Amino acid sequence: MLLSAWQVPYLVDIEQLGRISVLGPTLQFVTEPLEGAPCIMRGTLPANGSVPLHSHDDPETFIPLSGVIEGLIMMDDDHAWVDIAPGSVFHVPGGAMHAFRNQTVHEAAMLIVSTAKLGRFFEEIGVRVREGAPPPGPPSDHDVRRFLETSARYGYWNASPDENARVGITLP
Repeated sequence: MLLSAWQVPYLVDIEQLGRISVLGPTLQFVTEPLEGAPCIMRGTLPANGSVPLHSHDDPETFIPLSGVIEGLIMMDDDHAWVDIAPGSVFHVPGGAMHAFRNQTVHEAAMLIVSTAKLGRFFEEIGVRVREGAPPPGPPSDHDVRRFLETSARYGYWNASPDENARVGITLP
């Protein structure tokens, strides 16, 4: 029996993975976003960075590798922030509103397990980060518009600046 290259186990060299910036946080694809398979990414949230309030139909599971971030749990009209640190696992069901913030002076890294659809979304909106290049600055108005337009095309919801402020996230 002949096996295809994608049917053979292999060791992933994290140092060799390309990085993309998604309006500040960065992602590396540990596995490619192939239909019918989970998409695994390594995400990094910079010090004092955030991922604004949003929702999508794709479930996500976050497994912290280093640093501490806070995850937002929405409960009807109330919300709570919980610490997510190495040794914990944070799961977001599809359709749940959620957000993240890193209020420390150190970046935080985590593995993210989701769907191929979400992986393709990130590939489409992400901007390649060159190795050794300084981290990208704040997103431009054009980058934010492109992100919101692409989100809408995928059926993803993003909160307004006021909705983010109500849960403790200030947008640039």
